[in-house]
Amino acid sequence: MTLKIIMKRIYTIYLFSALVLSFSFFSANIEAAIAAEDEIKKKPIKYKKARALQTSTAKKMAKVYEALEEVDENGESAPDYETVKNILTELLSKKNDLKSYDRSVMWNAWAYLYMQEEKYPLAMDSYKNLINEPEVTIGLRNSAIFALAQLNLAQGNYQRGVELILEWMSQVEKVTAQSYALLGQAYFQLGDFRKSMSSLEKSISMAEEEQYKPKENWYVLLAACINELKKEIGEKESLLRQVGIYEILVNLYPKKLYFIQLGGSYGQLGREKDYMITLKAAFQKDFLDKESEYLALTQLLLLNKNPYWAAQVMTSGQKKMITIVDDDTKEEKIVPVVKDTEKNLKLLADSWRMAQEIDRAIPVLEKAAKIAKDGQSYVLLGNLYLSEDKVKEAVDAIKLGLKKGKVKNISQVYLTLGQAYFELQEFNEARKNFRIAARDEKKSIKTQANNWLKYTENEEIRVKNLALRRDYIQMNSG
Repeated sequence: MTLKIIMKRIYTIYLFSALVLSFSFFSANIEAAIAAEDEIKKKPIKYKKARALQTSTAKKMAKVYEALEEVDENGESAPDYETVKNILTELLSKKNDLKSYDRSVMWNAWAYLYMQEEKYPLAMDSYKNLINEPEVTIGLRNSAIFALAQLNLAQGNYQRGVELILEWMSQVEKVTAQSYALLGQAYFQLGDFRKSMSSLEKSISMAEEEQYKPKENWYVLLAACINELKKEIGEKESLLRQVGIYEILVNLYPKKLYFIQLGGSYGQLGREKDYMITLKAAFQKDFLDKESEYLALTQLLLLNKNPYWAAQVMTSGQKKMITIVDDDTKEEKIVPVVKDTEKNLKLLADSWRMAQEIDRAIPVLEKAAKIAKDGQSYVLLGNLYLSEDKVKEAVDAIKLGLKKGKVKNISQVYLTLGQAYFELQEFNEARKNFRIAARDEKKSIKTQANNWLKYTENEEIRVKNLALRRDYIQMNSG
């Protein structure tokens, strides 16, 4: 946000109202104005409660007020700043003939005008002149101090800003939550995180007592203070305090950043289930837009035995499209958030498999196997086929895996392939694979392979005997 926007948002309404207040005593309602201004006073100081402008000054300021209130043909605000500047220039040329109070009102108007022109140093000078006027009223002076404090902060003069805020606080009856927040921001910029934290906690507490929602950036800055003080506070205590703040932020100001920060804090505390719930909530609000976020949520769901949801999250990530810009060509491309890499496809297939959705897992693993650099995915695919009694497909997949190479636990793979051939009653192929598996150094694999060899020989004899018996029955029945 530009300095212009910040300044106008913070000061325009306030400065304009202060300008009106400064010459309102010329009206018939002077007693009400005096009473209102008297309420601002916290403790007796040497400045007057209220004063009235000289008649000539009051008339000129009334014209200033009228010029500032002008509207265009559509009813939109269209202040006549040229007229305002002409009147104020005339007053400035005769400033030595004006009473001190009249000059303070003039300086306030100049400050307002300079703010509209974005001439902030000149606005600051005008406020300083106002404050130094011996006959300035309490309300006008305090208002100028607060405005000058904010201008100093906006200009990076943080120490002076703090001094002015504290001076303002000492002279007003009611210190607002906003002013404590402003003080907290100033202390943060000065690197005094302890005082910043204290001021921000006070601002939030006051806002809650007055039953209105504290500002978003108050919580954000408070979390930043706690992070800066983590060595002093302690790593775990710091995380616990930040968790409390982020929990408030995701409820009051639900944004992706706060969900991610809350989830990350849960993760650091070892609270994986809370981390999962937080990321899942962000997913349901469609906040996730990075592959790493989808993968993290998928793995957390699997860890917490929610494989069906894990698969749904991965599938959503594959369908969600985002626009990226090529660093070299600057060309825009629309790509899925979750890419169809071997690793991602295997994770999705595992999720479907664990969810007992084998029919969904198989085509995903087929796709992974085709793009894999090794044969491991084909071997996994073969095992899935075998579990679904798709024995021929299992044999084909495992053989493709062995052909591609770089397969883990290769003796176990040959043992599985032998079992598949056994189911197909291709006993010669079964024995060949069992013999390869039997060469393994592991006793358990060797024993299994030899047992399968014996079982295969017996089964082959049994099958042949059954065939002979069947042939004999058929011959004799004819």
